[in-house]
Amino acid sequence: MTTTDLDLGPAAAELTRVVAAVRDDQLTHPTPCADTSVAALLAHVHGLAVGLRMVAAKQPDVGPPAGGAEALPADWRTRIPHELGALVAAWREPAAWEGVAEGAGVVLPAPVWARVVLDELVVHGWDVAVAVGAGYAPDPAGVEVCLEFVGDRSDASADEAPGLFGPAVPVAADAPPLDRLLGATGRELRWAPPVSR
Repeated sequence: MTTTDLDLGPAAAELTRVVAAVRDDQLTHPTPCADTSVAALLAHVHGLAVGLRMVAAKQPDVGPPAGGAEALPADWRTRIPHELGALVAAWREPAAWEGVAEGAGVVLPAPVWARVVLDELVVHGWDVAVAVGAGYAPDPAGVEVCLEFVGDRSDASADEAPGLFGPAVPVAADAPPLDRLLGATGRELRWAPPVSR
């Protein structure tokens, strides 16, 4: 697994489409991520795009990105698509897939990092889409790669040490792949934003 055996482009393109659908009045709305507003989630997407591009380039680890809505750049509408494009380009370089890489203090084989990146793009794409009512149509092949990467977490305990995912949410074994991925990463499939009064 030292070659570019998956393309992040389709997942980044769908996330970019979803970001473009966010209205300014939705930035304070909640998301499926606990205690995280749309603005805070967009700030996270921006930060991970920058940080995971640096992982691909084997650049020095600068630690986790600043969190919270206040970290969202003022020019986020152009900055996030730009950074997502740069992220995709960085992972299309064969050197990105070689050896090991470090991000936020975690050292992993580079091909594993690529799957972390894909999972972040696909799952957070859904998070933003459902929060703002944008619809979501991720690349099926990317969803399958993420599902294989995440694995079966149906027996993950609710009190396990925090990691990439929240506690697994039960989903039918014959559910569509995206639903199974979302459940495995701790998403409540029936989550919807509160109805405005």
